Amino acid sequence: MKGSIAVLDYGIGNLASVAKALAAIGASVDLVDTAIDPSDYAGIVLPGVGSFGACARELRRFGFDEVVYSAIEAQLPTLGVCVGLQLLFEGSHESPEVPGLGIFPGMIFKLQCSLPVPQMQWNQLTLNDSGETSRLYAGIETGAWMYFVHSYAAPLGDYTTASSHYCVDYTASLERGNLFATQFHPEKSSKVGLALLSNFVKLCGQGS
Repeated sequence: MKGSIAVLDYGIGNLASVAKALAAIGASVDLVDTAIDPSDYAGIVLPGVGSFGACARELRRFGFDEVVYSAIEAQLPTLGVCVGLQLLFEGSHESPEVPGLGIFPGMIFKLQCSLPVPQMQWNQLTLNDSGETSRLYAGIETGAWMYFVHSYAAPLGDYTTASSHYCVDYTASLERGNLFATQFHPEKSSKVGLALLSNFVKLCGQGS
């Protein structure tokens, strides 16, 4: 639907909570389970939980890989969440035989840690200079707490806007143009997470 934010439904688990959180802050949201023309929408959300390989395979089976590529090319606001961030990379050590979308260079790595893995807890963000000026973090300061559930993570790079630390430093969020992604779950991160989603909704031309 023109003007709505499309949440890509390719059979993975956390899309309902993302869609509900967006709707709760007043966004117009459509769950889509077939390939779409991104130009028909105000923004795209790429969720993801579970195995990188399973998500990557299903993403392609639904034709959503081309949807994401087209949205990025058109500079449509696009938000990846959790494995949705990881899929933007070349691949993952979790499923080395399955390629990612290759939008960012490098491989997703397994958290090597003396602490329990997966990390299932609140963790703090450290915003870098790019994060401090990011439209996604408007009104959100470094040190904010977000909720993470993951065993794998993206390395730090020029695209990183915020990092977190769990035995090692890793990319907590990234940005390039109108493409954004978070390793944490903003939809599960209380008021600060909803504030971040509200910033994305504004980028999509909704809200005030």
